[in-house]
Amino acid sequence: MQSDSPSTTHAPAKGDTDHPGHEDGRWGQLFSGRNGVYSAALAGGVVLHACNMYVATTVMPSVVADIGGLDFYAWATTLFVVTSILAATLTAKLLKALGPRGAYCVSLLIFAAGTIVASLANDMAVMLLGRSIQGFGGGFLYALAYAVTRLVFPPALWARAVGLIGAMFGIATLIGPAIGGIFAEFGAWRAAFWSLLPVIAIFAAIAFVSLPRSSPGKEEGAPIAYAQILLLTAAVLIISAGSLSPALLWNLAGLGAAVALIALIVVIERRGGARLLPRGSFSRGAPLGLVYLMIALLMTGVQPEIFVPYLVQTLHGQSPLWAGYVSALVAVGWSTASLLSPRFSGRGGDRLLIVGPPIVLAGLVLLAFVMPIHGDGTWMLLAPICLGLILVGFGIGLTWPGLVTMVYRHAPADEQDLASGGMTTVQLFAAALGAALAGMIANVAGVADPGGVAGASKAAFWIFALFALAPLASLALARPLLRLAGSRS
Repeated sequence: MQSDSPSTTHAPAKGDTDHPGHEDGRWGQLFSGRNGVYSAALAGGVVLHACNMYVATTVMPSVVADIGGLDFYAWATTLFVVTSILAATLTAKLLKALGPRGAYCVSLLIFAAGTIVASLANDMAVMLLGRSIQGFGGGFLYALAYAVTRLVFPPALWARAVGLIGAMFGIATLIGPAIGGIFAEFGAWRAAFWSLLPVIAIFAAIAFVSLPRSSPGKEEGAPIAYAQILLLTAAVLIISAGSLSPALLWNLAGLGAAVALIALIVVIERRGGARLLPRGSFSRGAPLGLVYLMIALLMTGVQPEIFVPYLVQTLHGQSPLWAGYVSALVAVGWSTASLLSPRFSGRGGDRLLIVGPPIVLAGLVLLAFVMPIHGDGTWMLLAPICLGLILVGFGIGLTWPGLVTMVYRHAPADEQDLASGGMTTVQLFAAALGAALAGMIANVAGVADPGGVAGASKAAFWIFALFALAPLASLALARPLLRLAGSRS
C-alpha cells in the first residue's frame, strides 16, 4: 500500500486532546484503516531505536572486557545521544526535503551503517565511532515518530499515539536484552549488532510502502540553529572529558563550563533568529519553557540506568542476560504507565504531572540504598532493585503523554515542526547530559580506580542519590506549569 499523502491534514487545535468530547478517540481508532498502517510504521522505527539501546547496554560489560575502555563506558551512551541530538535538530529539515517516507529510509540507512561499524570494533575508539553513527540515525527515527504523529493523526489521537511510542520501549525490553544477553553469554557480542541488520531492512520496507511521500500542509522554513547545536554538543563533551579524571576539581571545572555554555544557549535563543525551540520558550512564565524544563529533569533522572547492567553483574553476580533484563525494567514501568495515562483526561490527567515525579524520586532513593549492597544474587536484594527501577520508569511514563501533548497545544501554530523537534532535542540533550554526569560521578567514586566491588558499590550509591535531585526539582515545576496552562491543581 503506497500513499503520497494522508487523506486529511490535521491542524493543531488547542484543547483537542483533552476535551471530554474527544474521549471517543479510543485505542481501536489508532489501529484501524490507514491509521493502523501509520501506527505500525512509526512504532517500528521506535522499536528498532529502543531495541538497539538495550542491546548495546546489555553487551557493554562484555565489550569492555574484550576490547578495554572501562573509563569510556558512559561515552558509548553519551556519544550515541549527542549525535541523536544533532539528528533531532535536523529532523524538520529532513522531513521537509524528503517527506516522511524518504526521511525514514535515509535514517534507517544511517543507522545500519553505524551498526556495521560498531560490530567491527577492535578498540573503544572504533566502537564509539559506530555508536555515534548509530545515534545519528536513531535520533532521526525517534524525532520523526513525534513529528509524523502530528502530521498523520487527528489531535484526538495524539495522546494515544504518544502512548504507543512510549509503549514500544516495552516491546524493546523483551527483545533487546535477550539479543544482547544471549550473544554476550556466548562471547559473541559482535553478532548482537549484526542481528539488527535484517530488522532494519524489514522496517525500511514497511516505511517505504506505507508512509506518505510528502508532508501535508504548509512547510515550515525555520533555519538551523548551528550555534546552539555546537554549544549543546560542547557542553556534553566537556563534562565527559572532565569525567576521565578521578580528580574532583577537574570534574567540577567541566560541570561549570557546561553550565556556562547552557546559559549562553539561553541568551542566543532569546535574541531570536535561528532557534532550537519555539519562540517564547524562554520567556518568564511561559508554559512551553516549563514543559521543556520538566522533560529535561525527568529524562536526566532516568540516566543512571546505563550503569545498571555493570552494577548488577559486579555487585549481584548476575549473568549478562539477566543483567540486561533487570536494566530494562525502567522501560517496562515507562511503557505500562504510558498506556495507562491517556485514560485520564482533563483535571485527572493534569494531576499526573504531580503524581509522577514523587514515584521517580522513590525509585531512585530505594536504589541508592539497595544497589550498593554486595550480594550473591538472592531475591532479597534483587526484588527491591527491580521495584526501584520499575518505579523510576512508571513515574516518567505517567507524565510523558501529558507533557508531549502540552508541547503540541502551546507551541505557535507556525512552529509545530520546530516544537516537535525541540521536544526531542531537549529529551536527548538531557539524556546525554545525564549519561555524562553519571560517568563523572562513577569515575570520581572509583568505578574504574580502584574498581571491583568496592568501586562499584561506592559509585552505585552516589549515582542514584545525586540523580534523585532531578525528579525532586521537577515536582517543584508541576503546580506552576498547571496554573499557567490553565489547569486547576
